[in-house]
Amino acid sequence: MKFFTRPVKPEDTADDELLTSYRATRDLKVLGTLYERYMPLVYGVALKYLKDEEPAQDAVMSIFEELAQKVHLHDIKQFRAWLYVLSRNHCLMQLRAGKKLETVGLDEFMEFTPVLHPDTENREEAMQALERCLDKLTPAQKQSVKLFYLEEKCYKEVADETGFTMNEVKSYIQNGKRNLKICLEKKQ
Repeated sequence: MKFFTRPVKPEDTADDELLTSYRATRDLKVLGTLYERYMPLVYGVALKYLKDEEPAQDAVMSIFEELAQKVHLHDIKQFRAWLYVLSRNHCLMQLRAGKKLETVGLDEFMEFTPVLHPDTENREEAMQALERCLDKLTPAQKQSVKLFYLEEKCYKEVADETGFTMNEVKSYIQNGKRNLKICLEKKQ
């Protein structure tokens, strides 16, 4: 079953020798010589994931520091492939660290205030106020808001039914919603 093994290339042997030498001596110059061969690969991976030259260059240096520690912890069969995976994982961790979740207050997140979500005891009064405020909107806003919110149609369906462009529909709905909110808050 010898035909399944990968043929040994001269640079692989040199990689293995340098790796063995570094593990024995912990001489960073030896590891630096080995790493220098693959810096273009590491930089390319970093640039692919991080999409900016400066963070990619920083990643190349950070990966070398990480490499100096991890070489002793892993049984490395093919240095190039292992280094590629190490570089990719490092970049993915950088991306995850950059995507901290923003916290948003409930008031900022909620589209409508309690004015638009009345208690059940004031529902009839609130519906009358909503009707009065709807009548104050421009005809285009009123039509778009009713189709979108009351008839639960999507932007495209509203655009098809009214003849407005998609951008006009979005604008009418957004402005109509804002005007409704202002009107209802004044009624309180």
